[in-house]
Amino acid sequence: MIQYTRILAVIEPERDTQPAISRAQELASKTGASITAFMTIYDFSYEMTTMLSGEEREAMRQAVVKERTDWLTEQLSDYDCPIEVAVEWNNRPYEAIIKFAIASKADIVVKATRSHDSLRSVIFTPTDWHLIRKCPTPVLLVKEHDWPQNGNIIAAVNVGTEDQEHAKLNDRLTTIAQDYATLLSGHVHLANSFPGTPLNIAIEVPEFDPDTYNASVKNHHLQEMESHSMRFSVPLDNCHVKEGLPEKVIPQIARDLDAELVIIGTVGRVGLSAALIGNTAEHVIDELNCDVLAIKPDGFETPIS
Repeated sequence: MIQYTRILAVIEPERDTQPAISRAQELASKTGASITAFMTIYDFSYEMTTMLSGEEREAMRQAVVKERTDWLTEQLSDYDCPIEVAVEWNNRPYEAIIKFAIASKADIVVKATRSHDSLRSVIFTPTDWHLIRKCPTPVLLVKEHDWPQNGNIIAAVNVGTEDQEHAKLNDRLTTIAQDYATLLSGHVHLANSFPGTPLNIAIEVPEFDPDTYNASVKNHHLQEMESHSMRFSVPLDNCHVKEGLPEKVIPQIARDLDAELVIIGTVGRVGLSAALIGNTAEHVIDELNCDVLAIKPDGFETPIS
C-alpha cells in the first residue's frame, strides 16, 4: 500500500508546462499527500558584484528569491489542490533538492526529465542523473505520458543474481510495482534481461558450445523468474525474459507494452566510473518514453551531507 504524505515536485522555470506538478497532483489525489513545489535559482552576476558588501549581496539574493516565490505562487494558483512553494538560491540544484527532500521528510521526489546528449552528459551530468545516484528518496522522473486505468507497470528485475542485496531489491521493486498497479488500477509486469554468449570465449575456447551456454543461461533466468513471480502471484504471461543488454531489452518491452511506468533499482554509483560508464539505470532511462521510478536499495546513504 502506497502511503505518501509529502510529495516534492521540482519546478523548472524554463519549461512551458510542468509535468512534475501534474503527476504530483495525480498522486496526491489518490493518496491524500500534500505537495511542495520546489525551485532553485542562481545568478552568478550577483556573486560578482564586488562593490557591495556581503550583507548587501545577500539582501539582493533574498529579494530575487522573494520575487520568484511570488511569481511561482501566482503560477500555481490555478491548480485545484493547495500547493506549498519553496524557492532556494543554490548553484547546485540537485544538492538543494536532496537536502530539502531529507529535511521535509518527503516520501517521493517528482521531476520532469528529457533526453540527454551522451557526450555532454559525461562532462556536465544533468540534475536528474545526480538525483538517481545520490537521492535517498525515491525519484519519479516524469515524461509526457498519460497514466490511464488498466495500464502496464513494469518492474525491471534481475532474477538471475546471486547477490543478496540485488535479490532484496528485486522483492522491493516487485512490491512497489504491485502497489502502483493497485493505485492506478493497472497490471504488473516483470522484465528481466540476460547476457548473451561472451564473444571472446566463443573465439578463444574451441570446444566451447555457445548454443548450449545460451540455453543454460536462459533456462536459469526463466526458472528464477518463475520462482520469483510465484512468490508475488504475478502471472507468467506478464513475465518477460529476453537476451540482451538491459538498456535495450527493458525499453523495448516497455514500448511493446506501451507501459505507463517502469520501476528500476539504482545502486547509486558515483565518481570516475559513473562519469565514464554511467549507471545501467541511466542508460535505460534515456531510452524510455514513459515515467521512471528510481529506487535505492535498503541501507543506501547519500553522499550529500
